[in-house]
Amino acid sequence: MSDSLGVLLATLGSSLLFDLEQPRRSGDPTFPGHWPGFSYTLHRRHEAGLERRTSASGMLYMADHSGTHIDALCHQAYDLRLSGDVQVNARIQTSRGFTEQGIDQVAPILRRGVLLDVAEERDLPRRSLVEEADLERARDRAGVEIRPGDVALVRTGYGRHWDDASRYLEAPGISAEASGWLGNQGVFAVGADNVAWDLPERVDPATGTTLPGHVLLLVDRGVHIIENLYLEELRASGRGPFLFVALPVKIWGATGAPVRPLAIVPSEEG
Repeated sequence: MSDSLGVLLATLGSSLLFDLEQPRRSGDPTFPGHWPGFSYTLHRRHEAGLERRTSASGMLYMADHSGTHIDALCHQAYDLRLSGDVQVNARIQTSRGFTEQGIDQVAPILRRGVLLDVAEERDLPRRSLVEEADLERARDRAGVEIRPGDVALVRTGYGRHWDDASRYLEAPGISAEASGWLGNQGVFAVGADNVAWDLPERVDPATGTTLPGHVLLLVDRGVHIIENLYLEELRASGRGPFLFVALPVKIWGATGAPVRPLAIVPSEEG
């Protein structure tokens, strides 16, 4: 084993690991546009048969934007143009997926991560907006800076209501101004413990659209969005920047994919 590999393994071994994915089950909270979300059923079962060995396996039926997932850049367009001013046409958008900007083109993510805990001081009202000033205060409380290339995660506190779909779906959303502010920091990706990053059904006067953060981040700045995160244990650790790791499932041409994000926090001793 090389010295550098040994140091790396020792460092990881003394670090704290946080799983940021919500469990996947039928009936999970789902954005209405991606209904019915997720379903798993057994199509083979363990039953007495011709031999002592038996087998069980299942079938997955799911939207690519169900559960904890990451948005590909092709997920959103504005005036039928994708990120980088790519015109949506029959060559780009096919019946089997997108030939450009699909989730299969997103490399494994290993980036510096920061947590902006806007719900640290108080419970946020249902269907409220997280504003730029809220993000700035959360950044200052944590004593972290947001650097170009970072992954910035926003905690609304509603991730703890994942098992109560009606309440979870009333989580606060990130305002257009706050989304623009994060995009201007040069982040690689953002994420939140809510169903749609934005506040669903609210029309933004500046863009004239619903889900304005999706326009400002995915389309205008090429910033990926991760939704339905679980941030409670990471928040409880009370730590600063961390290593964010996520490997989007490589589905050719898909507009998004399930992801199991991890936060690796160095130990104080390290």
